Amino acid sequence: MDDRSIEEVLDTIGDQHARRVLAAISREPKSAKELAEECDLSLPTVYRRIELLEEHDLVSDRTLVADDGNHYKVYESNFESTVISLEDDEYRVRIYREENLPDRFSKLWDELHSE
Repeated sequence: MDDRSIEEVLDTIGDQHARRVLAAISREPKSAKELAEECDLSLPTVYRRIELLEEHDLVSDRTLVADDGNHYKVYESNFESTVISLEDDEYRVRIYREENLPDRFSKLWDELHSE
């Protein structure tokens, strides 16, 4: 990450509303309406925070179909943990993502064959 993107990630996760949204979707996927109700935020505020979190690949969305046939999105956390460290007067941000075993094996296999 370059300095600007590190600063942007820190600003994003430093935002109280963004953290509330992340906390809510870390437990289970939720729609924007559910997030607005649970976090006591307006829908526009929820959508702005979701957009910021998506810019840094911290959330993902899925489209679901309701019983009445309407489509809606649910949002979920896209990472397991974040570590922020200060090394040699520079901030470093490491985002740990959850990878399933087959994906990790495929990635390792590809890396071994590319050498």
